[in-house]
Amino acid sequence: MTEPASKVSVIRMYQAREEIYPREAKGWYANWRWVCVWLTQLVFYGLPWLPWNDRQAVLFDLGARKFYLFGVVLWPQDFIYLALLLIICAYALFLFTAIAGRVWCGYACPQTVYTEIFMWIERKIEGPRSARMRLDKQPMSPEKFAKKSAKHFVWGAVALWTGFTFVGYFTPIHTLRQEVMTLGFGPWEWFWVLFYAFATYGNAGWMREQVCKYMCPYARFQSSMFDKDTLIVSYDKERGEPRGARSKSAGKSSLGDCIDCSMCVQVCPTGIDIRNGLQYDCIGCAACIDACNTVMDKVGAPHGLIRYSTDNALRNHFSLKQIRQRAMRPRVLIYSAILVVIVSAFFGSLLTRTPLKMDVIRDRGAMGREVEDGMIENVYRLQIMNTDERAHRYKITVSGIDTVTLASPDMVELNGTESRAVPVRVRVAHGKGDKGSNKIAFELQALDEERLQVKEKAVFIVPR
Repeated sequence: MTEPASKVSVIRMYQAREEIYPREAKGWYANWRWVCVWLTQLVFYGLPWLPWNDRQAVLFDLGARKFYLFGVVLWPQDFIYLALLLIICAYALFLFTAIAGRVWCGYACPQTVYTEIFMWIERKIEGPRSARMRLDKQPMSPEKFAKKSAKHFVWGAVALWTGFTFVGYFTPIHTLRQEVMTLGFGPWEWFWVLFYAFATYGNAGWMREQVCKYMCPYARFQSSMFDKDTLIVSYDKERGEPRGARSKSAGKSSLGDCIDCSMCVQVCPTGIDIRNGLQYDCIGCAACIDACNTVMDKVGAPHGLIRYSTDNALRNHFSLKQIRQRAMRPRVLIYSAILVVIVSAFFGSLLTRTPLKMDVIRDRGAMGREVEDGMIENVYRLQIMNTDERAHRYKITVSGIDTVTLASPDMVELNGTESRAVPVRVRVAHGKGDKGSNKIAFELQALDEERLQVKEKAVFIVPR
């Protein structure tokens, strides 16, 4: 006998997202978040417009395979610097996470920064949290349509400007500006501007906390980098429980300091209740700390019911001094030492780097041939790269075998950041050198700057 249809349970495979309406938080940590917003966006939007040596200060010219970073020009052969930079970022993330949890997520992550900007626009146009909630519940009206349209228009403008700036790191931004004014964008420029704009608009305007909760892998493996001495946003249950409302003039009470106002939940951008303990959804933004401190001021209780603390500090009632002492634990010291070594190697190598490169390629079509006067000749191609931004004149010399000499011009001039293949012919007198392969070396020396010197090994073939 089958059950009535009304009693059949429905199993949902997917739970629809519930809209989150974060209340604006004001306080010390909120101010620091806005400092990070201003700093990161001034750098991002400003760097492409910064001039340097009659060019853009930061430009990744993929077509010419040259990366300009202020006074440094990097080529594909300098890929090792990119690898070192990624390693530095990884270890810095490990270090900061071990010390202070998801502090990167809460203050400087692009998702957090742009979400903060888009929520600010939303508040300015639609009003505070309660007004936004009422507006969404109302049926469509001219006022609602006007506010929603204005919000999405401003969001779209910010997103397009962000996409334009992003492409400006790969195409000179002044060229890009002229193309915008003349509608002369190429297909790839259109694609990347619109793609990055769409990603910014969708992630910061619509998806918001879903990116942090479901798309970002950092939320999933962060727990492996935490320990009991990691600073995290924590609720002091011993002080706060049991919860309950009370008036400021109520005097001593059997209740804890938490008045169960839910302000910590209302300001949370991911919609969690920090009083339930650490959750992977928490991005460590400390909005709940600012909100709770404001409430504590109103009820006459001390700050710190919700605060940055560690699991050990809450359990053992550590002082701030003890928390700082336990921060210098083996994991942190090891991460710090590795980071210092890698950073030192990175900048040391970058500062002592010679802006001149040479690759020697021997012509394999002729293993070695006899020319006039019984000389043995080999042909090579020198791939010379002047990675300096000034033109230089270089002298080519060869050594390694008695009587070895150049039978082609020994002078070459290259413009700034120019790469050129230079064919050279090398000759050795008959009877000199061993039959078969002989080691030789090419040396390239700038005539106007002594430090610009490079030496590369090669092989000279003497026919058997």
